[in-house]
Amino acid sequence: MMTKCLVTGGCGFIGSHIVNKLINMGCEVRVIDDLSASENENFYHNEKAEYWKKDISKDECTKIFKNVDYVFHLAARSRIQPTICAPNKCFEVNVVGTQRVLEWSRLNGIKRVIYSGTSSLYGHQNSIPFAPNMPPDCLNPYSMSKWMGEQICKLYNQLYGVPSITLRYFNVYGPREPIKGEYAPVIGLFKRQSKNNESMTIVAPGTQRRDFTYIEDVVEANILAMKTSTVDIPFNIYNVGTGKNYSMMEIADMIGGKRDVIPSRPAEVQETLADISDTIKDLNWAPKHSLEEKINSY
Repeated sequence: MMTKCLVTGGCGFIGSHIVNKLINMGCEVRVIDDLSASENENFYHNEKAEYWKKDISKDECTKIFKNVDYVFHLAARSRIQPTICAPNKCFEVNVVGTQRVLEWSRLNGIKRVIYSGTSSLYGHQNSIPFAPNMPPDCLNPYSMSKWMGEQICKLYNQLYGVPSITLRYFNVYGPREPIKGEYAPVIGLFKRQSKNNESMTIVAPGTQRRDFTYIEDVVEANILAMKTSTVDIPFNIYNVGTGKNYSMMEIADMIGGKRDVIPSRPAEVQETLADISDTIKDLNWAPKHSLEEKINSY
């Protein structure tokens, strides 16, 4: 029987790649997306998927979840700086919307929800690498809202038996990455600026380091999370990163071009690095792509 999957936020960067992968695997795919994410240069549609234009924080979607096996929940307000300026919408979508996705999943007997989390909730820690059992240090509305989403997943598992896995992504990059605006993720932003012969805007001091994860590796983690036994792992949280990090200056060197250092931003951490030992052990996942190999390949 054909596996039926639903992807919220399935027209965006990560979601559209998951949709394509599921369709290539022979799954039947439904997508919910309100097409409001202005940070995306483009929205992506796969003609073999079924699309519903809905806002998960407001619109009724129970029937769209009917007969679905797995839910990949990516719909979110996902830029840190804009959520500092407009926290209300961030919490509406990322918290209220997530609770509604879990409720629709409960009502329809979904086999598992795969929730897209974020490494930004680690904030400032006393040690690296970051492990999933570390207490969160949410420095902005975005990371706080995504942590609250994780807690809703945990509650729905403990109280209602809805299985879920949270994947905390570390700086995802690759084809279709957002490149619009001053707050675009750094690799997409630098590549756009370099291509247009503009100076790459490096946020001071430029020595801050990030763990970068290629989109294909992120998609693979989602697929393995879907396939993992719900009996063995009814609920858990995993990091999706590489365990290697790079400074902003090193990224600029790899891309090449002019550069300007701009003032530092509030709530910016100096270093992220993923501990992926649990992800390797439980999901049998490991990153296959290095930044050096991929950064200039698309």
